[in-house]
Amino acid sequence: MKVTAVHNERIAQLTFASVYPHYISKVERKGRTVEELHQVINWLTGFDAQKLQALIEEKVTFETFFKTAKLNPNAQLITGIICGYRIEDIDNPLTKQIRYLDKLVDELAKGKKMEKILRTA
Repeated sequence: MKVTAVHNERIAQLTFASVYPHYISKVERKGRTVEELHQVINWLTGFDAQKLQALIEEKVTFETFFKTAKLNPNAQLITGIICGYRIEDIDNPLTKQIRYLDKLVDELAKGKKMEKILRTA
C-alpha cells in the first residue's frame, strides 16, 4: 500500500490521547500489562510514565508527541508490515515513527518476548 500525503497529514493530527486507550485495550486483551506498554513506549521515545501522562493530558498530536521524543537509535531495526504498510518503505519520517510505535504495540500484544520487542542483543 502506498502512503499518501493526505494519510500522512491525517495521522499526524491524531492526538496521542485518542489512540492510547486502544493501545491499552489491545495489550491487556492479550494478557500484557500497562507497565509493559509503558516500557515499550519509553524504549522508543524516552518518555517515562509521568511525561506520558502529561502529554495525554495536554492532548498533543502525534506530530508534537514525536517532535518532543528522543527516538531510540535502534528504532530503525523495527521492520515489517503494520496496518497494511511495510515500515521500511514509508518515506515520511513522522508516519514511520508512528508505525514504529504501532508495530511495537502489536508485537507486545502478540506475546513476543520483551528482549525481541526492544531489539536487544
